[in-house]
Amino acid sequence: MATAASSNFLSASSLKKPSYSSLASSLSWRNPLSNVFSVSVATPRRLGQRRAYFVVLAMDAKPTVLVTEKLGQAGLDLLKGFANVDCSYNLSQEELCTKISLCDALIVRSATKVTREVFESSGGRLKVVGRAGVGIDNVDLSAATEHGCLVVNAPTANTVAAAEHGISLLAAMARNIAQADASVKAGKWERSKYVGVSLVGKTLAVMGFGKVGSEVARRAKGLGMHVIAHDPYAPADRARAIGVELVSFDEALSTSDFISLHMPLTPATSKILNDEAFAKMKKGVRIINVARGGVIDEEAIVRALDAGIVAQAALDVFTVEPPPKDSRLVHHENVTVTPHLGASTTEAQEGVAIEVAEAVVGALKGELAATAVNAPMVPAEVLSELAPFVVLAEKLGRLAVQLVAGGSGVKSVKVTYASARAPDDLDTRVIRAMIIKGLIEPISSVFVNLVNADFTAKQRGLRITEERILLDGSPENPLEFVQVQIANVESKFASAISESGEIKVEGKVKDGIPHLTKVGSFEVDVSLEGSLILCRQVDQPGMIGKVGSVLGEENVNVSFMSVGRIAPRKQAVMAIGVDEEPSKESLKKIGEIPAVEEFVLLKL
Repeated sequence: MATAASSNFLSASSLKKPSYSSLASSLSWRNPLSNVFSVSVATPRRLGQRRAYFVVLAMDAKPTVLVTEKLGQAGLDLLKGFANVDCSYNLSQEELCTKISLCDALIVRSATKVTREVFESSGGRLKVVGRAGVGIDNVDLSAATEHGCLVVNAPTANTVAAAEHGISLLAAMARNIAQADASVKAGKWERSKYVGVSLVGKTLAVMGFGKVGSEVARRAKGLGMHVIAHDPYAPADRARAIGVELVSFDEALSTSDFISLHMPLTPATSKILNDEAFAKMKKGVRIINVARGGVIDEEAIVRALDAGIVAQAALDVFTVEPPPKDSRLVHHENVTVTPHLGASTTEAQEGVAIEVAEAVVGALKGELAATAVNAPMVPAEVLSELAPFVVLAEKLGRLAVQLVAGGSGVKSVKVTYASARAPDDLDTRVIRAMIIKGLIEPISSVFVNLVNADFTAKQRGLRITEERILLDGSPENPLEFVQVQIANVESKFASAISESGEIKVEGKVKDGIPHLTKVGSFEVDVSLEGSLILCRQVDQPGMIGKVGSVLGEENVNVSFMSVGRIAPRKQAVMAIGVDEEPSKESLKKIGEIPAVEEFVLLKL
């Protein structure tokens, strides 16, 4: 998307409201293509809605692309057909900052750190950073957006390579290939020591049923394994199509002989395999990880290996890479390790090179790829007016997806907007995108923004329908409320199910602050800040005090509390906003209060 410098567009650094600065960083994108394109912009009004038209007038010169790590020849050839390509490897940070002011695009793998200093050194010329791979931990996204630089990655080309590596590790571990190889090369012949286990008839739990996880499942089925999977987002029918049963997290841990990890590293999955998780596993379980090192508590898995809970582990990734030379995990005799080779095949490297090159060339032409991980700019007046509703939308999405019980695939979501404005005067694309962002990001490594929201939802089989309720009254406020419903799923919190059978959450903006106003059929009123505890209880005196006392004992500050009830002395739902996350012990005490029938902690 080519844009001209215009007061009608907003960059992250020009936002006035501090409370929405982080929002702006995820929604705005400036693409100063002054040395590539001349652009004219006309923005006529039509039915109160601004529409931008972009006309490319001239092409001035070839852009320059800096490649700092090895890229497949097919990708380089594609780049050279459009731009001047500078392949300079092993640059120091100082050297990179010196070169970058002469470049329009930068392509990196995982070793190059694209810091704020790099963007500042570019002097505004750098328009796109391409990450040849999936993870973007080495790119400062906020700085990229603030400096008008698009960031794209290559998330699909290495899927098969990663799946094949997972299967390779599974088989090598089961038959002690690495250990036996080292033994023979040391002059030994220890056949009885390296007796393995068969894969046929064993249960494999695939933790994370996305692209790589589903490919691993297909291959494991071909080896005669019984495959189950846990993924709070995956549709059950897609799993059934390849003969896989979706189960809860605890069931996956307790029933499997092998566990293969394919989940992203997010706050929710960080150290998800910890002492508590290992205690739930079958004795003698075997674990494979070709996802992200941080999903395993490395000290905990060493304890589980020593105790015999985990018989063997095969690991391609680690919390710190390369791991320390004296790592107990790496040197454990029952652990097989490889140096992050998941995507390291000739074919995958070529595919990644082509995918990232196409995205970079497209961006330099003014196009926006579906693999963009930061968002385009939006008109200043639209963002300013919708800012609190955008925050509300993402948080409603996050609440709704956290209410879905494990094993339920999210496929159908209905979004309802209530407004006094005519449809042509209310652009809800940003709101819809942020609801999708809230639904997908907590359980995925995908970065969702205005550019790729609809594409990402479609790719994951998520159908979003929208309904508008036209209200009487003044159209001064863009929206009266926003409602999110998820159909055909089970809920962790039964009271979130509406009378029509869907998980339903509803919210509105009060004095610029997003509020949750309805859960299921229960009216509540709580600010969407920090974390949220929902309790269904028998409506009786003293309940607020009892729950508040439990939280107070742990010094957990209550920011808001609201109770919605069907009728006096009947069922009620208490919504409690807390500044700190309560401990498991405190939550257990809340659940043990006699009148509390169910509760759930939701992270915003």
